[in-house]
Amino acid sequence: MTVSDENPVDDVADGEEKRSGRKIRTGRNLPLAITSGVALGALVLAAIYPFPAAFVAITSAAVLIGLRELNRAMAGQRMALALPPLMVGGVAMQACAYFGGPEWLVGATAVTAILALSWRLRDGAEGYLRDAAANLFTVCYLPFLLGTWLLLLAAPQDGQERLIAFIIVTISSDIGGYFAGILVGRHKMAPVISPNKTWEGFSGSVLACMLAGALTVALMLDGPYWAGAVLGVAVVLAATAGDLIESLTKRDLGVKDMGHFMPGHGGLMDRIDSLLVAGPVAWVVLSLLVPAG
Repeated sequence: MTVSDENPVDDVADGEEKRSGRKIRTGRNLPLAITSGVALGALVLAAIYPFPAAFVAITSAAVLIGLRELNRAMAGQRMALALPPLMVGGVAMQACAYFGGPEWLVGATAVTAILALSWRLRDGAEGYLRDAAANLFTVCYLPFLLGTWLLLLAAPQDGQERLIAFIIVTISSDIGGYFAGILVGRHKMAPVISPNKTWEGFSGSVLACMLAGALTVALMLDGPYWAGAVLGVAVVLAATAGDLIESLTKRDLGVKDMGHFMPGHGGLMDRIDSLLVAGPVAWVVLSLLVPAG
């Protein structure tokens, strides 16, 4: 994501960018979004064929990098994360999701949350509730949502295809939103949170995701086209929410980017915000409409 000139901590999804005093409708950085998606797709393919469990190492690494970014951003607002239990528990949650399924993921999440809250007891009462809220947010937002990617992958017989379909559909949201926003974007969608996101761009995202969902579900998962279309709508809603959640989080923390994972383009959390929130939604929709095996 890029940064709006109207506010130094706003994310731009599909609106206008100022260059040399002139407004240009560029929207989200499409080359960067596509590059990020292709890189993630390459990692997925390299990890899951022929050994899907290797992807656990990738999401575990993402947990550790994301925790570092969140910890640094929250420290500016005097929020303290319980890093040792979050790191150990976050990695354990990834393994539990893949090898144990939803029940193990929920159990590991609960244990990690309890350990994080208990770890903070050592520093006394001052600021405890603030830090407790930050730790619970982090547990749910990062390792738990990442764990749902592994629930997709762990589906019997076609888990690899489910994960790839989810990534393709989510990336389509960026592409459709970019072209619709740059061509016909006019009406602001959420001016308070992300001033340059437009309803026209959102409509383009919906159409692109429905098309991508219908094709991937039918061709990769042998499911009905209508189920793929439903997946596309659900994913674009979740992806848009993820984009806005990340934007508002950064505004509250007073930071431009969550980190420097990609020099000049922000941190890892800036790149996977939409994918994080779309993961559990895709898992639920596919589990209900296209049962595995």
